[in-house]
Formats: sequence, structure tokens, C-alpha cells
Amino acid sequence: MIGKLSGIVDWKGLDQVLLDVRGVSYIVHVNDRTLAGLPPVGEAAALYTDLLVREDLLQLFGFGSLIEREWHRLLMTVQGVGAKASMSMLGALGADGVARAIALGDARAIQAAQGVGPKLAQRVILELKSKAPVLMALGGVLSTPAPEASQVIETDAPKRRPQGLAAPPRAAYTADALSALVNLGYSQGEAAQAVATVSAEAPDADTAALIRSALKMLAPRN
Repeated sequence: MIGKLSGIVDWKGLDQVLLDVRGVSYIVHVNDRTLAGLPPVGEAAALYTDLLVREDLLQLFGFGSLIEREWHRLLMTVQGVGAKASMSMLGALGADGVARAIALGDARAIQAAQGVGPKLAQRVILELKSKAPVLMALGGVLSTPAPEASQVIETDAPKRRPQGLAAPPRAAYTADALSALVNLGYSQGEAAQAVATVSAEAPDADTAALIRSALKMLAPRN
């Protein structure tokens, strides 16, 4: 599978680009945010990619970072969410915005994406609320923009915690929640204080519950 493309931007459309990789041009579908972040035509660019395979169609979808690509893949596991809906959500909210909306159960935020109605937004939250924290905790590792290189490469899968070195459940929950909040842009200090507070109030809370409660605590009050 093609994991990343690096080349020269030949052309930009409304939702796709033509990327010349050593004389071979690839049509890559992108969302609004990714398109806006690409350099002008004629300059070098790199995109992490996901290949959609159907009986009569092959489509490449491009992303500026691995975390965005992994959110695309996770969103596509939800019943009723196809590539178009996933790209719409990521284009409207970004990877961090999607993560925050799912953690907070904010269906209205997800509905801001074009073509995503209330039922589908609720389904996204229900089906992903237990899966999202793991990806959120990896956000800092996977958020690095795709480096520009003159070759097509496969990307490595995220590394898992080595067996035998796993932290106790409570410590692992708080560590993952802290990592997720920092990856969402909060400072180490405010994230640690929020996680400590909600952990003390709910000692049996898992990672997902800690993230939700901490985000509510950190959310600006009107």
C-alpha cells in the first residue's frame, strides 16, 4: 500500500491535487485544511496517504500528518461514514477538533461538517467514544507534518507499549489522559492539574472518562 507520496504539486482542484512523483502523477483527494496547507503549484510537497479500493475504483486520500490519516481511518469504521463524510469532518474541525468533539460528546460540533446530520454525528460519538482516547494519546507522536522527500515510502505503524512494561491501570489511564490533553494544545501544568482533580473525584474513571471530565473543566466559561 502507498503510505506517503513526496513530489511536486502539478495542479490544485477544489478537493484534490495532482502530485508528480518522479514523473508519475497521482491524483490525491484532500480536505479543505490539507489543501490550504499545501505549497503553490510547482513546489515540493509530501502527503501521508490512504488508499480506498473498490471493485471499479481506486482513490488516494492525502493528509498533512499521520494523526489526521489515522483519524480518517477510525472515522471510516463508523457505520454510515464514508470517505466523503470523514474528509468533511476533518476539513471542518481538524484532527484535534474531531477528537475534542468526540471526547466531550459534542454532536453539534461534528454537525458543522457539510453533509453530516444529527443522527450520523451521534453515531460517530457513540461508536468512537471508547476508541478515541487511544488515538488522542498518540497525537503528539503522530502530528509531525509529512517530511518532504523524493520517494514514496511506507509509514511505520505506531509503536505499542512493550509487553511486561505496562503501567498499572490507574497510572496508565492518567498518563494517557495527560498525554491526550497536551496533544490537544493544553500546557503540561494545566493538563496535569485538571487530570489530577478529576482523577481524585472519580478514582475509578478510565482514560476516556478522565479526558471528558478534564476537557469540561478546562473549557472556557462564558
